[in-house]
Amino acid sequence: MTETQWERLQPLLPPQKPRVGKPAHDHRRIIDGILWKLRTGAPWRDLPERYGPWSTVACRCRRWRLAGIWDRLFARVQEEEDQAGRVDWDLQAVDATVVRAHQHAAGAKGGHAAREALGRSQGGVSTKVHLKSEGGGKPLTVVLTPGQAHEAPVFDRLLGQGAIKRGGRGRPRHRPRRLLGDKGYSSRHIRALCRRRGIRYTIPRRTNERRSGPFNRALYRLRHKVECAINRCKQFRSLATRYEKRAESYRALWIIALTILWL
Repeated sequence: MTETQWERLQPLLPPQKPRVGKPAHDHRRIIDGILWKLRTGAPWRDLPERYGPWSTVACRCRRWRLAGIWDRLFARVQEEEDQAGRVDWDLQAVDATVVRAHQHAAGAKGGHAAREALGRSQGGVSTKVHLKSEGGGKPLTVVLTPGQAHEAPVFDRLLGQGAIKRGGRGRPRHRPRRLLGDKGYSSRHIRALCRRRGIRYTIPRRTNERRSGPFNRALYRLRHKVECAINRCKQFRSLATRYEKRAESYRALWIIALTILWL
């Protein structure tokens, strides 16, 4: 992490010295070790010695996932950005990408392939990552499904997630003024859902659908921001190829990467 990123993240982390027991290893060194693994895609055992014992870094990553700390950090960073007026609620965009699963991602003990978001698509065993971003291109939420899953059935979950808590009173905000999506989200159910929630939408119709009304192509081109967000995430090699056996472990890596992008 850069000094600027660390200055913003440090106040949100758990206390360095617990009330009982030994003091924890330095948070920054541990997080830098996790980011090294994210960037390189290397196994935990190949972690350089400068980050401390690999087992300590891997255990901290896992314990914070089980305790929900990564999700809370992500939510707090989003909340700070929203209070500073740096979240665009005029537009949101949704998209999905297929990630090839490495052979090490198979064989989770007691795990079912569909439950672990593993499926077989044209590229082989894979996971589909569904992403929703705000108007500026910063990711709001992520959902994992098997690689062969279609985008449309996951739309309800994407639309319902990604709420940002307000600084004062009131419910968390998650509803944009307009939503952008490609032809994979073209269905009567999705359009009806947006209308019920008072959300305008810009979704092109497929060739076999009946067209009605004008289509704003200039507005639709803004959807490239969610595609750029996915490309930035895939610069982390642990995200571009799935090595994790458990879907929750793989999702936690996405949440960590998204938090860094927001910083």
